[in-house]
Amino acid sequence: MRSDFIRIYKSVHTWTGILTGMALFIAFYAGALTVFKDPIARWASPPAAEAAVPLADAQTLILQTLRANPQAARDFTLHLRDAENVPARMGWQVRDPDADDHDESSIRHYAATLDADGAARVKETRPSQLAYFIDVLHRVVGLPVDSDPNRWVMGIVCALYALALVSGVIVLLPSLVKDFFALRVGRNLKRMWLDAHNVVGIVSLPFHIVMALTAVVFAFHDGFYVLQDRMLHDGKLSAAFQGPRAAPGAAPTRDPAAMLTPPELVASVRALSPGFEPSMLQYQNITGPRAAVRVWGKDAAAVSPRARGGFAVVDPYSGKLLTRDFMPGQQSTPNLVVSSFFALHMAAFGGTPVQWMYFLLGLAGAWLFYSGNLLWIETRRRKTPRDSDALPVQRLDTRLMASATVGVCLGCACGISLTIVAGKWLYGHVADLHLWHQRLYYAAFFAAIAWAFLQGGARASVHLLWAAAALTLAIPLTTLLAWIAPGLAMWAHASPAALGVDVTAALGACAFAWMARATARRVWRGAPDSAWAARRTAAGASAVG
Repeated sequence: MRSDFIRIYKSVHTWTGILTGMALFIAFYAGALTVFKDPIARWASPPAAEAAVPLADAQTLILQTLRANPQAARDFTLHLRDAENVPARMGWQVRDPDADDHDESSIRHYAATLDADGAARVKETRPSQLAYFIDVLHRVVGLPVDSDPNRWVMGIVCALYALALVSGVIVLLPSLVKDFFALRVGRNLKRMWLDAHNVVGIVSLPFHIVMALTAVVFAFHDGFYVLQDRMLHDGKLSAAFQGPRAAPGAAPTRDPAAMLTPPELVASVRALSPGFEPSMLQYQNITGPRAAVRVWGKDAAAVSPRARGGFAVVDPYSGKLLTRDFMPGQQSTPNLVVSSFFALHMAAFGGTPVQWMYFLLGLAGAWLFYSGNLLWIETRRRKTPRDSDALPVQRLDTRLMASATVGVCLGCACGISLTIVAGKWLYGHVADLHLWHQRLYYAAFFAAIAWAFLQGGARASVHLLWAAAALTLAIPLTTLLAWIAPGLAMWAHASPAALGVDVTAALGACAFAWMARATARRVWRGAPDSAWAARRTAAGASAVG
């Protein structure tokens, strides 16, 4: 390929990466954690005040609750599995009709249990919103609200991201084989970082292509659904989520006592697919003529349309299957195509091994964007003349980019670790914990950016890496403290999912500490004319080395 074309594509790759790199770091770092959204929610949720009603008594629970709270018949959930983040067997939500659809604080959560006399007892609950907040950071590249305009911003960022991927591959094509197997470790740190950047980029290229394309789909998926509905479903897509229309003259209400029991509903769906593992039943409009139950669950051997799985819709009174177009392994071809975008992005297939693979690839992707900015900065540094000990003044744009890269990327890491820790320390002590998650994250985020600009990218990188290590280590230490001192009104769950959060955080803290030490050596012993070195004379650097 002609060298002038290579230069053009290299310029495209560089500038699209610079424009989107920091936003994509946040998306990938938060997204890696979102792969384990459920374990994080379990870690941050306090233990239930009482044992869940046995599944054998679930039908009684439903009937007694609806007798005392008939408004719950519109939409409620029956959980089939016990977990730390499930406060009761039966629950439902009530949203403020005047609030924004994306405002989680406008939702009130209720849970129902049975007392000793078999009567329903309903209480309002306050589930942890920690995992949801981290997911929002991922979905809208660090912006505070999951709104349509912010999703469109994310879509534009990901479109540029796709352009950076294509141009980067074209730049590497002439020397792909040679550069792919090259990782030159030595005194030339810039060469080593470039080799590592290229290797990680090529190895994870399929993953990044999937992320870029699916993220664009998510950003504009409402429009895609409209097209799918008109072109493939003749405007009847919404009917898949509802029950059959009432026949003329049918009774306006139906008696929930005539419904099939939850075990019977589960058995009717399991017969369709032996590998399908139901997790919850979502009852909708059960006293009306279009009553339906979504049986949610997962099948590790099939593609799921959502991160929490897929569902089949059945009639709660007859057990008749209404649709299985969104059931893993049973979807129609058009729905499977659309569901594949969700599954490929959310690791909603292949079970736990695929989730761990996505987690590691997500962290590697975050490092890829961070290293890309570092390479851009190092490429533009001014070197010390051979006949002078005076250090050159580095370009303003490189100094500003160094500070911004360090502040934004490490500020994101510090903020997420801080808000995770606060999920246990502040629970029950503040009225709106979700608001405090936002406040603490953005306080740490902007404080890190301010510190990076005050201290410069070089010094601040060491300080902020140690801060990230300390805040991340505080996650397992909080759990350990809860074990040692139960009187602190905190908790420590012993399930593998919750303990996995602590172990992973401890390993993450070790990684941040290792990077902090390596960066400190670079700052104080590396080339003095680098943008990543503390300001000192070249002669002084030789003495230090």
